[in-house]
Amino acid sequence: MKREIRTAEKLLVLGLSLILIFMIVQDLVPLGPLNDVDAISVDRSFNEILTVTLIGAVQILILLSIVLIFIGKRYPIWIRLWLIIHQSFIFVGALLDWWIPYFFGYGAEERVDRYQQMFGDTHSFLPEINGIVPNTLHVIFHSLLLLCMLLTIYISFTTKNKNHLA
Repeated sequence: MKREIRTAEKLLVLGLSLILIFMIVQDLVPLGPLNDVDAISVDRSFNEILTVTLIGAVQILILLSIVLIFIGKRYPIWIRLWLIIHQSFIFVGALLDWWIPYFFGYGAEERVDRYQQMFGDTHSFLPEINGIVPNTLHVIFHSLLLLCMLLTIYISFTTKNKNHLA
């Protein structure tokens, strides 16, 4: 059976692939002004960094693998639910760690010093609010994650049609 891969599915694979790359390199590979691996290594041991990296990368690898297995086919309901729920939990974690403290101040006090130490010398374009400035790399990551969630929802609630390749 020939697969008809939709543009949304291609974009989802691209987005998840970029997130996987982010998960692997963010704390381990120097990326100039986008990250500060030395500052992160002061805050966390190598084993902690490796553990966090593996947990994040494996999660995204699972999501990416599921999409690649079903790409161009009709996704079973349990797969659609898994993809939406799993990404939602990751996104809620990003909201709780970054965006709720940033915009509303809830939990910001506990994060300000640590975030300043780990991300203070990284590039950011947003203004400081509640003592926190999400750096550019995390803004890109969280935006990609949101885009992937929206694409997953779109794919999950639209049916394939031979005359419609959206």
